[in-house]
Amino acid sequence: MAENSSYILPVVDSTSVFKEGIFDGRVLFCTGGGSGICREMTEAIMRHGANAVIVGRNLERITKTAKELSDATGRRCSPAQADVRYPKQVQDAVSKTINEFGRIDFVICGAAGNFLAPISQMSENAFRTVIEIDTLGTYHTVKATLPHVRASKGSYIHVSATLHYRGTPYQVHVSAAKAGIDAISAVLAVEEGPHGVRSNVVAPGPIAGTEGMDRLGSKEKDASNRDTGMIPVGRFGHVKDVASAAVFLFSDAAAFISGVVLVVDGGSEHIRPVTLPYPRSVLDPESVKTMIKPRL
Repeated sequence: MAENSSYILPVVDSTSVFKEGIFDGRVLFCTGGGSGICREMTEAIMRHGANAVIVGRNLERITKTAKELSDATGRRCSPAQADVRYPKQVQDAVSKTINEFGRIDFVICGAAGNFLAPISQMSENAFRTVIEIDTLGTYHTVKATLPHVRASKGSYIHVSATLHYRGTPYQVHVSAAKAGIDAISAVLAVEEGPHGVRSNVVAPGPIAGTEGMDRLGSKEKDASNRDTGMIPVGRFGHVKDVASAAVFLFSDAAAFISGVVLVVDGGSEHIRPVTLPYPRSVLDPESVKTMIKPRL
């Protein structure tokens, strides 16, 4: 769509837009922060002054990530091992955060699982697993953190997707899970607004370089070689685009914004084709069978 590169909107780092130190003294609790979009969101929040705790199942990975984030930002980032499907583990991670930092101001609910499979070949267990990670994991995280977010009059960001805005083939499990997340956030915004708590959703579209894009989209590693004809701004998204959205929603600039879904997709949702969005190479029945087991 955007043939002239001079009209392609650039990737902008949040540190060039927002003042330094706007999150000084704040503490972020982030599930799924060990990699991908949630890691970038955590780094952006930390670069503006916050300390953070990242939560994940793989202790080695989140420990490594926490050190890298601390070194890169000069702020403190601690790992907390937990599987969001189990409330007690999430509660323990919250307790660790309070013991170390004394408060929780911001929460990113970002733990997720995904794979490609048609309804006809998806097992009940595979469907249930994604619901448990995405939707129940979000609920467990909200329940465990809410007393502390109330105390700080803080804010939630829930990481969703754009899959369920239309019927997206081979994504019934994630579409159902993310629709549930959107609903949780909306109810949370209404119920907890009187307590000074805000809740919003960030829904990333085609973000290059992420595991989801690599696994569910084209196998072409160089995003510049992929077709951007259906993205009005003329390029694929970058993790920094999502991170900047998170900085905005947590900032005082968004103090009157709650209960919304902020789509970060370069406008592509408005012109997304109704045909199957995946390359034929990932739609082969034999290939689909190998993807039924979700990667958590």
